[in-house]
Amino acid sequence: DIFVYDPGVPIPSMGGHSCCFDTITPMGPADQHQAEVSRMILVYTSEPLADDIELLGDVSVTLHAASTAADTDFTARLCVVDPDGRSVNLQEGILRARYRHSLSEPEPLVPGEVYELRIDLGPVGAHVPAGSRLRLDISSSDFPQWDRNLNTGGTPLQDSALVAAPATQTVLHDADHPTRITLPVRRP
Repeated sequence: DIFVYDPGVPIPSMGGHSCCFDTITPMGPADQHQAEVSRMILVYTSEPLADDIELLGDVSVTLHAASTAADTDFTARLCVVDPDGRSVNLQEGILRARYRHSLSEPEPLVPGEVYELRIDLGPVGAHVPAGSRLRLDISSSDFPQWDRNLNTGGTPLQDSALVAAPATQTVLHDADHPTRITLPVRRP
């Protein structure tokens, strides 16, 4: 699956941890429809749940992905979709690809090479009723909660937005590239 991330038009933060004042991006649960209709986001939705489940513990996403950029971000957002189709965020996470192995020793990407990338979303505690669906949104921005990655491999927070470059992002999910979400599922 492919999307193009343009740092000039980032996916907006809606709910979640948020960085800012409530008037800019309110925190907490929020309908994600506005973001999910963007062509800069991949949306994966389960079938309706046959039974109630509880999610209690840490969530992570393992992506097998490639980019045309030397550095980029990958974001993951776990949502619950109610029977009426409203998609509400539960938890989200981000990985700046240059820091995929170490925060102290950044490593650029080789454009076009496939990498296994782990995005930690953190802990979640939620009761998800039967008939609901789980949804995973994959993108490369969640702004302004997280600063945009300009896709240049330059110095974060020092490079001018004028040098920003779009990047083509590819997410693979097949037998050789087992992209997956790890969920702490319990039956009530």
